[in-house]
Amino acid sequence: MVKILLMVISTVLVNNFVLAKFLGICPFLGVSRKTETAVGMGLAVIFVVTLSTALTWLVQMLVLNRFNIEYMQTIVFILVIAGLVQFVEMVLQKTSPALHQALGIYLPLITTNCVVLGVAVLAVQLEYTFIESLIYSFGASAGFALALLLFAGIRERLALAEVPECLQGTAIALVTTGLLALAFMGFTGLVK
Repeated sequence: MVKILLMVISTVLVNNFVLAKFLGICPFLGVSRKTETAVGMGLAVIFVVTLSTALTWLVQMLVLNRFNIEYMQTIVFILVIAGLVQFVEMVLQKTSPALHQALGIYLPLITTNCVVLGVAVLAVQLEYTFIESLIYSFGASAGFALALLLFAGIRERLALAEVPECLQGTAIALVTTGLLALAFMGFTGLVK
């Protein structure tokens, strides 16, 4: 139980994929203007990352390792992730049209989020068991969602502030991201 808790704390706070590993910066900057969209994107990423890591782990162990075709890992994982995102989009469109419409273009963009592929590959490289991979992927995606939500809240406040002209737009977003990453570095040492 302690190992699971430490793994979750580590992936959410200490080794945050956005703020420590700099994976998923594009959707982090692109979807963080409003907290409503950040929440929707965060929840969608949690679902897709956790499910895709489970599927890719099974594909790695049952197919790639068994037939000694590990060199196909990246291509196979990308196909699995793209197929999963399309499946999730179709299911949401049929079962919850309101949620599908709220997520809009952000749902297909999850396919290009490198956090999804990065977590799946790292779970295999770190030789986690199936359950450990699920916990690792859930923590990593929850950390992505937390960073996205915090950043969206800050950007909403910045929209009301007087920012010097030379720092407006992307410049202040990148400076804010750096400051948020420095704040998360304060968690270093919390978990080995």
